[in-house]
Amino acid sequence: MVPFLRILGIETSCDETAAAVVERDAEGHSNVLSDVVLSQLDEHSAYGGVVPEIAARAHVEALDELIEEALKRANVSLNDVDAIAATSGPGLIGGLLVGLMTGKAIARAAGKPLYAVNHLEGHALTARLTDGLSFPYLMLLVSGGHTQLILVRGVGRYERWGTTIDDALGEAFDKTAKLLGLPYPGGPAVERMARDGNPDRFDFPRPLVGETRLDFSFSGLKTAVRQAAQDIAPLSDQDVADICASFQKAVSRTLKDRIGRGLQRFKTEFPTTFSATGEKPALVVAGGVAANLELRGTLQALCDKNGFRFVAPPLHLCTDNAVMIAWAGLERMATGAAPDTLDVQPRSRWPLDSNAETLIGFGKRGAKA
Repeated sequence: MVPFLRILGIETSCDETAAAVVERDAEGHSNVLSDVVLSQLDEHSAYGGVVPEIAARAHVEALDELIEEALKRANVSLNDVDAIAATSGPGLIGGLLVGLMTGKAIARAAGKPLYAVNHLEGHALTARLTDGLSFPYLMLLVSGGHTQLILVRGVGRYERWGTTIDDALGEAFDKTAKLLGLPYPGGPAVERMARDGNPDRFDFPRPLVGETRLDFSFSGLKTAVRQAAQDIAPLSDQDVADICASFQKAVSRTLKDRIGRGLQRFKTEFPTTFSATGEKPALVVAGGVAANLELRGTLQALCDKNGFRFVAPPLHLCTDNAVMIAWAGLERMATGAAPDTLDVQPRSRWPLDSNAETLIGFGKRGAKA
C-alpha cells in the first residue's frame, strides 16, 4: 500500500511565482495544506505580454519568501515534507532555472528527494486531485502557450491527439485584444466586451472544422479579425464588442467540432471501459482560457450530448499554480517512480507525448509541448 505522503511544490514556468504544500493519503485522497501564488500581472501589463527577463527577476525576488509562507500556512517545516517537486519545463527558461535551482538547493540542504515535474503533467493530473478521476480520460489544455487534446492513460502515460499548428488559443485571444486596444491579459478583456456584442455581425473562419484530424489552427482567424477591424476603422465601442463576440463565437464553434470528434474517437477506442461501472468517461479542461464562460458552456453541452462528464477544476487550479506541481510529484511517488538526480536540467520545450510528431508551424526547434 502507498504510504501517506507530503510534498512541497514550486512553480515558476511563466509569470506566476507559486509554492504549495499538498498531502496524499494511502487511498489517493488529497489535502491542500497551503497554496501561495504571486501574480506578475502588473509588471507585464504595460508591455502587452510577458517579458521573460522581468519574469525571471521577479521569481528571484519573491520565491524564497513564498516558500516560507507556504510552509507557515501549512504549519509544517521542511523536516515534515517527504520530497520537493519543482517545475522543470516547458516554459520560460529563466523562470524555470530559478524554480528548479531553488528546489535542488532545498532538496540537497534538507536531504529530501527531488521530482522535476513537467508543467503540463501538472495540468493533466489536477482533475484527479479535485475530482478523483480514474484513468483514462481526455484533457483539453487551452492556455497562452498551449492548445492540445491529450489522452491521459495514466501517470506518465500520455497521447497527444491534437495540437495547434500555429497559435495557441490564449495567444489568439491576447493578440486580438491588443489589436482592438484592449488591456492585457486579452482573454478576460475579450470576454467582457463580447457580452455586449453581436456574434453574428462578422462571419469569421472556423479553421480545420470538418477535418478528421484533431488539430487546431487559430492564425487564420486572428488574421481575419485584423482585416475586419481595418476595414471598418476607426472602431467604435460597439464595433469592438461585435468583433469580440464574433471572434468568440468562431472559437466556440471550432472547439465544438474539434472536441466533438475527439469524444467520438474516445468512445470508439474505449467502448467497454466504462460500461461495467456505469461511470461516465470524462473530458477535463485546463489552462487559463478554461475560465471563459462561453467556451465552458459549449464544452458542457457537448459532453452532455455525448454522455461525457465535464470536469473543470476551480479556476485557481486551471491557471499556473504550485498545487498541481506538488500533486504531480505525489502521483509519481505513489507509482514508485525514482526521484530525479540533482543534475537534472530545465527544458523550455518538453512534450508530454514524446512520440508525437512535430507539426508544420512550430519552427525548426520543434513543438514546445
